[in-house]
Amino acid sequence: QVQLVESGGGLVQPGGSLRLSCAAFGNILWFEIVAWYRQAPGKQRELVASIFRDGRIRYLDSVQGRFTISRDNARNKVDLQMNSLKPEDTAVYYCGGLTPENERSWGQGTQVTVSS
Repeated sequence: QVQLVESGGGLVQPGGSLRLSCAAFGNILWFEIVAWYRQAPGKQRELVASIFRDGRIRYLDSVQGRFTISRDNARNKVDLQMNSLKPEDTAVYYCGGLTPENERSWGQGTQVTVSS
């Protein structure tokens, strides 16, 4: 199983930006899909953005136009660039990968707090 490790969370003011990184300890293309999820206190985990092995990308409606997911095959990582952050974006962000054999890997999560 390929381990995933997130980094890049922190505290940012509304309107600010953060870049999250999900590093794979192995070949990132092992996964058919790599996605960013988030979970706010008292809420269910939701899918924020996903990138497929073939390059297709999907976004949650509320982050479309503000967040950008990208993959660096040489560095075996998937990043999430988050711009125009809002307080409602505050959550623990998780990176998850799904292999063609339906094996799932999760990172440990990184806290993003948007507050003035």
